[in-house]
Amino acid sequence: MIRVGAIVACVAAFATAPNASAQTISQRGFLEGALWLFPARAPADSTRVMGDGLIREEAFYKPTGWLQFAGGFELRGNTHDQVDRRRRLDFADRGTQRPLLSVRRASVTFTHGPLTIDAGKQFIRWGKTDIVTPTDRFAPRDFLNVVDAEFIAVTGIRGALQLGENTIEAVWTPRFTPSRIPLLHQRWTVLPANTGIVPLVDAGAVFPTGSQTGVRVSHVGQTLEYAVAFFNGFNHQPAIAATPRAFPPAIALTRIYPAIRMLGADAAMPTRWFTLKAETAYVRSSSPLADDYLLYVVQIERQRGEWLFLGGYAGEVVTRARAPATFAPDRGLSRSFVARASYTIDPNRSVVFETAVRQNGKGVYAKAEYSQARGAHWRVTAAMRVIAGDADDFLGQYRRNSHGTVTLRYSF
Repeated sequence: MIRVGAIVACVAAFATAPNASAQTISQRGFLEGALWLFPARAPADSTRVMGDGLIREEAFYKPTGWLQFAGGFELRGNTHDQVDRRRRLDFADRGTQRPLLSVRRASVTFTHGPLTIDAGKQFIRWGKTDIVTPTDRFAPRDFLNVVDAEFIAVTGIRGALQLGENTIEAVWTPRFTPSRIPLLHQRWTVLPANTGIVPLVDAGAVFPTGSQTGVRVSHVGQTLEYAVAFFNGFNHQPAIAATPRAFPPAIALTRIYPAIRMLGADAAMPTRWFTLKAETAYVRSSSPLADDYLLYVVQIERQRGEWLFLGGYAGEVVTRARAPATFAPDRGLSRSFVARASYTIDPNRSVVFETAVRQNGKGVYAKAEYSQARGAHWRVTAAMRVIAGDADDFLGQYRRNSHGTVTLRYSF
């Protein structure tokens, strides 16, 4: 905790440095309000209108060419009890709700020749494919609203050594950061039909105490980009352990994060007609609550004028099935055909279309989004998401959660 506090203090001090060094200080931020409208009621949640509020501020201070400090904070609000209202500054991102006030990032970057070291709370992304990214193991996400998930930063050290066309990247995180899953009695948690007899209670989480490590070696060439990666740590998406309680009668649900090892690879090859991308990861665990499986994605991407098209297939092969219950959206979107198209109308307007269709036809997700900026600060975004399918399908279980959103953002 002392090290974390020191990082935050340093970032805050440099971000508020006198204006004499203004040429080395930059900042960005926005104030955003969002309205969610659900046409259908969910069995465990009758709320059909929800409001979100977010203020985000990030500052960067670079006193020399080899040193940079970065800090970011968030202030949130929500009308549907998705934000923890306790007045405290959160750093760990381990709560079931989003924190009221939190440190989004707090890091320092050292650069010396081909070597770059980032230390502190930061975003670490691996892989090349879109929608499903099998090797992205240092990237927990906020899944309170499953289909609109933001990334969560992790605390650790990342070193990257660039040797010509090759880069060696090593990551160490001493403290585990989980993905945030839907709240138990809200519409994004879909319970089995027979659970009304015995109530379900949230028994909390058992967080791993060990560290996580990872190594990724990548090559960027004119005709081919590829990388291999190894991860040794914990699944940031939980397994769910159910334990009966006698007095009072209930079933206690505990979130457990099994130890896993991953070996993965990704590649991208541009051709005359399109760019071919592929990514795969084999995940193995010794835990009885986790499966061993292979997750893979193959996609093509094409830019034509102001249009960007991508489409592909996400697949999964389970080599050993053991998990009784898990929350795993990446695996839930496997065995699906995925596609996305975006069009830039002009510098201020754009549209996006996105879909995922299960290969057996039991689940469908589709999104249409329009965004328009006005002036240098304002932007409004309207989106519609349609979800359909069977109750026993990962996508189909959310068929009552089709919704529309309107978001207004003021950037500063």
